[in-house]
Amino acid sequence: MMKKRFFMRSLLSSIILGSFVMGATQTLATSSADSLGGSGSVTVDKTDITTPKDPENPGNEVDPGPGPSTTGDLRIDFVSSLRFGATKITETNRVYNSLAQLFYGDTAARGYYIQITDQRGGNQGWNLTLTQDTQFSSSIIQDLDSQELTGAVLSFDHGWANSVFSGETPTVTRDTLAIDAMGTAYTVATATSGQGGGTWTIAFGASEENVSDQENTLTALTDADGQALIDSTFNKPVYDNSAIQLSVPDTTKIYPVQYTTTLTWTLEATA
Repeated sequence: MMKKRFFMRSLLSSIILGSFVMGATQTLATSSADSLGGSGSVTVDKTDITTPKDPENPGNEVDPGPGPSTTGDLRIDFVSSLRFGATKITETNRVYNSLAQLFYGDTAARGYYIQITDQRGGNQGWNLTLTQDTQFSSSIIQDLDSQELTGAVLSFDHGWANSVFSGETPTVTRDTLAIDAMGTAYTVATATSGQGGGTWTIAFGASEENVSDQENTLTALTDADGQALIDSTFNKPVYDNSAIQLSVPDTTKIYPVQYTTTLTWTLEATA
């Protein structure tokens, strides 16, 4: 099948870990959706843009702020920013939880999520993969052998799909997706023929108020005095999300500089 890909880059918010900072550039790619047809039970009114939905209540529109997206009948509508909270740099136990997704308005914190719309008709199927192109690194460090966070592993867990559509649910990787091979595409979710039509959210983690029997992975963060930490952008309490973690080996030296990497989400038609 001839594939045409559309790319969009978006600088994610900094990942702050004590006295050092990490950030990521995110790339999205989708294959073209040139044909319609086939059979299926889901009818979708075509739109150019699908507003982000609440991954725990997908019938509700939400405002998570700006986020990257692609265009076309098969597209990525939104991807959460990957952010980590402030913590001390320690010699051991260097596992850091990501921060939960926050929203403007009344919607509570949620897990990290990506939203996909397939309005090609016929529920032809698609495949969603994630690639970490390079290890977290910083060119500021003068010692060339120490520029990378050697052995650092970004992991995604507690994945699940949700939608208001009654079609068959895409299959989401339930085992921990640990990215330990740079440049390798890891399968995150797959919709075979008859699955994945309409708009779906693929979330990692959930709040305690979810009604989908998902494990609660969110925890409110507090300061040294036990007071809630408040996000200055959303003016809401900050939560961490244990479904996404970054682990750094004890033997890897961490400098107080900014480390960056590139994550690539790829959505491809399978028919």
